[in-house]
Amino acid sequence: MKLKPLHDRVLVKRLEEEEKTKGGIIIPDTAKEKPIRGEVVAVGPGKMSDDGKRMEMSVKVGDKVMFNKYAGTEIKVEGEEHLVMREDDIVAIIE
Repeated sequence: MKLKPLHDRVLVKRLEEEEKTKGGIIIPDTAKEKPIRGEVVAVGPGKMSDDGKRMEMSVKVGDKVMFNKYAGTEIKVEGEEHLVMREDDIVAIIE
């Protein structure tokens, strides 16, 4: 199944966080928080400005990003969990 987000929405696949702390302590699944980092899988064409022109998206497919903790809507695509969120929910591009 292929998804193409509409307007200023972005499809993001979460990146898994480390299972160990820097001190070597293994974190159990029940104590882990959901990751706030992900990889952009698909990007919409951008939202329309008030004068009717399409605004270009700041992110592109393949970018690693950080997003708000409670951003987006969780969906399953081909058995894998993804998030659909607005571009505004992305706070940074990881370089």
